[in-house]
Amino acid sequence: MMNNDRSVIFALGLAQKAGKIASGDFAVKVALKGGKVKLLVIASDASDNSKKDLYYMADLYAVKTVETLDREQLGIAIGKAKRTAVAVLDANFANMMKV
Repeated sequence: MMNNDRSVIFALGLAQKAGKIASGDFAVKVALKGGKVKLLVIASDASDNSKKDLYYMADLYAVKTVETLDREQLGIAIGKAKRTAVAVLDANFANMMKV
C-alpha cells in the first residue's frame, strides 16, 4: 500500500466518524446534485459504466475526483461493505488526502 493510500484511508475514516461522508450509489448522487461534495473518491476496480457515470456527474457539478483504492478497501476505510464511490462533504477532510 502506498503512502497516499494510507492518507486517503485515514482521512476517510475520520470523515466517516464526523459524519462528513456520503457513500452508496444513491447518497453519492444526491450529495453531488446538492452541491455538497468537496471530493469524490472512486474505486479503481469500479465497473467502466459506474466510472463513466460518476465522472460525468462530477464534471457536471465541478467536483474534484480521485480514483484510488479498490471497492473493498473503500468500504473498509469507512467501516461499511464494498463501495464503488465515496463522497467527502468537508473541504478539510478532502485536503487531508494527499492525492
